[in-house]
Amino acid sequence: MPSSTPQPASGVRDFYDDLASDYDLMYADWQASIDRQAAALSGLIGTARGESAAYDVLDCACGIGTQALGLAALGHRVTGSDLSPAAAARAAKEAAARGLDLRTTAADMARLPFGDRSFDVVVCADNSLPHLLTPEAVEAALGEMRRVLRPGGVLLVSTRPYDRLRSERPASTPPQVREGAGGRVVTFQLWHWRPDGERYDLEHFQLHPAAQGDDGWDVRTRRTSYWALTQDRLTGFARRAGLSEPAWHEPADTGFFQPVMVAHRPDTAPEPA
Repeated sequence: MPSSTPQPASGVRDFYDDLASDYDLMYADWQASIDRQAAALSGLIGTARGESAAYDVLDCACGIGTQALGLAALGHRVTGSDLSPAAAARAAKEAAARGLDLRTTAADMARLPFGDRSFDVVVCADNSLPHLLTPEAVEAALGEMRRVLRPGGVLLVSTRPYDRLRSERPASTPPQVREGAGGRVVTFQLWHWRPDGERYDLEHFQLHPAAQGDDGWDVRTRRTSYWALTQDRLTGFARRAGLSEPAWHEPADTGFFQPVMVAHRPDTAPEPA
C-alpha cells in the first residue's frame, strides 16, 4: 500500500524520471494527442489573449513535451520546464527530432528560474498542479506562475474532473492499450483514497510484452500522490495568488481532454498579500 504521508518533491521527480522513457506508451497515438491538445490549448489562448501569430509560452510542467511540442509546432515560442530532468531532456530530444525550437530545463514550478514578466502565457496541464498536497505549496506555485507572466498574460491549468471524482471515489482507471511493433503495452492505475476524502495515492501499472520467447508480461509499477482539488478550491487559490477572472472550460467546449482553468495576470493590480 502506498504511504499515507504527503509525498516530497523528490518522490514526484523520481516518479517522472522513471516514467520518462515510457510516457508516450500511455497514448494509443501520441502524435495525434500532441496535435489535438495543442489545437485546443491554442484556441483557448487565442480567445483569452486575442489572435496572434505567436506568443511567448512557458509550459511549467512540460513532461516529455505532450503540450509543448504541439504549441511549438503551431508557431508559439515555447519554453518547457519540468521537475523531472529526465522528462525535460526527453522533451528537448523529441523537439529536435521534429525540427522544433523548444528550450527546456529542469525546475520546480514553485521556484521557476525565469525573470519577472517573461511570458505571455503559462501552461500547467495534464493534472500536474495537484501533485502539490498542501495549500501553501499550491499558492506558492500559482504565485510563481503569476510572477513570470506579463501584465495581461494568461494562465491555463488543467486537472482531472475532481468535483465528480471526489464523489465517485474511483478505485481504478480503465486500461489503455498501445499497439506497437513490439506488441501491446497496457497502462492502468489503482487509486487509494486517504481518509480525508481529498487526497489519494496512485499506483501506475504498465504491462509490457515480456522478452522474446516468453508469452508473459513485464510489469512496471510506479507510485505517486495527488490532491483532488475542486474547481472552486483551485479558483480560490488562483485569486489569492493575484490572478484575476479565473474561469473553467469543460472538454465538451474546448476539445481538450480535461477541464481547463483560464486566469489572467491583471494589467495593473497590487501584489497579492
